[in-house]
Amino acid sequence: MKLYLDLIFLLNFGFDFILLLVVSYLLRRNVSLKKIGLGALLGGMSIFILWIPLNSFTLFSCKVLISIGMILITFSYKNRTYFLQNLLYLYTSSILLGGFLYFLNVQFSYSKKGLIFFHNGLSINVFILIIASPIILYLYVKQGLRLKTFYSHIYQIKVIIQNQTYEWTGFVDTGNQLVDPYFHKPIVLVDQNKLVLPSNVEYIMVPMHTIQKSSLIPCIRADTFEIIGRGIYHKVWIGLCPQSLHMEGVDCLLHPKLMEESI
Repeated sequence: MKLYLDLIFLLNFGFDFILLLVVSYLLRRNVSLKKIGLGALLGGMSIFILWIPLNSFTLFSCKVLISIGMILITFSYKNRTYFLQNLLYLYTSSILLGGFLYFLNVQFSYSKKGLIFFHNGLSINVFILIIASPIILYLYVKQGLRLKTFYSHIYQIKVIIQNQTYEWTGFVDTGNQLVDPYFHKPIVLVDQNKLVLPSNVEYIMVPMHTIQKSSLIPCIRADTFEIIGRGIYHKVWIGLCPQSLHMEGVDCLLHPKLMEESI
């Protein structure tokens, strides 16, 4: 059996380069490609320890030390949190990529009968791995950044209306620019089914314009409106939407003005 060390080294270097690049993009680290290349170079050279007679624990320890070295070379050391976050994202990306490649290998290289797998003589071509790896990690980065942006706009809300306390999950919606027409105070939009109000409660009707139509939406003043971790706001209006919000896990749409220091 022939082993082409140069090819193995280049593959290892390429995968490590992609992983470090993914960590850099996910965490918004401002590092040069040169530093990423140096970190990947250390990772690529790790294949040579496979020819050293080491037990499993020692081999694992060497791999951990190499990954730490890759992080330090690429991102340097600023503080413990910064370092551990970089290391965690490197391991997470590695596990994700390795899991997908293992899945592809099982799907294309093995036949299944019940719970037993048989090798059918096929194997994934190296070039397929090279093509698939960046695509897998690109989708991972895209989804990771989307979720990171989404959850940075999520807040826990505690509202008191007519002596009733409600706990909601709110999302800061930049598209929600609705304010009351009298004092121009922000309006928080919520599914009307989230509230249980007496029939004699007083409303104001506020015009709301959407792409589809224009309508009047009933609004009620909140006695207390608290954004957990930010503070308590007064004179906040709650707009009752007749239709449910089409955002999973979100109960209300916050006005971006609420994120300012004072309203």
